[in-house]
Amino acid sequence: MLFRPNYTIDTIYHLDPNKLKEMGIKAVFSDLDNTLLAWNIKDSSEEMAKFNQKLAQAGIELIVISNNNEQRVGQALDPFKIKFWAKARKPLPIGINHALKHYHLKQDQVLMVGDQLITDMQAGNLAGVKTVLVKPLVETDKWNTRINRFFEKIIFFFLNLKKKVVFKESLEWMKN
Repeated sequence: MLFRPNYTIDTIYHLDPNKLKEMGIKAVFSDLDNTLLAWNIKDSSEEMAKFNQKLAQAGIELIVISNNNEQRVGQALDPFKIKFWAKARKPLPIGINHALKHYHLKQDQVLMVGDQLITDMQAGNLAGVKTVLVKPLVETDKWNTRINRFFEKIIFFFLNLKKKVVFKESLEWMKN
């Protein structure tokens, strides 16, 4: 289904790099705002830096796929040398497909992690990569995201009719 994630987890920071490695994952594509960082905080978090380091130790690269402009994304990620693809044009798969090609990755080697069904999950599903939906880091959103959240409530209603969307704490509980 277009909006249904392959997996759900409460936060990106609970992904286990060793489990990801066992799954054959070589890169975690992640949304920036409300997935790695709160949307209203311009500076990078210490938690994000630790997560990036854990992934790197497991041989997995963190690459941010964001609809934000290069200045906003670079300001948050450059201090940590995290690669990114700005102006990704999600919900279209354009940014994900460019990143796959640019970083020489196959679809089955990547997880797309994000907090929005309409942008992150749709783009990941259209690109043919595994998708992971996380809870937003903060309950507030930018004005343009609030519009998406309104429509997400409707989509969640229909998704829950077929199979309830439940956020788990760890990867071991995630099932297709």
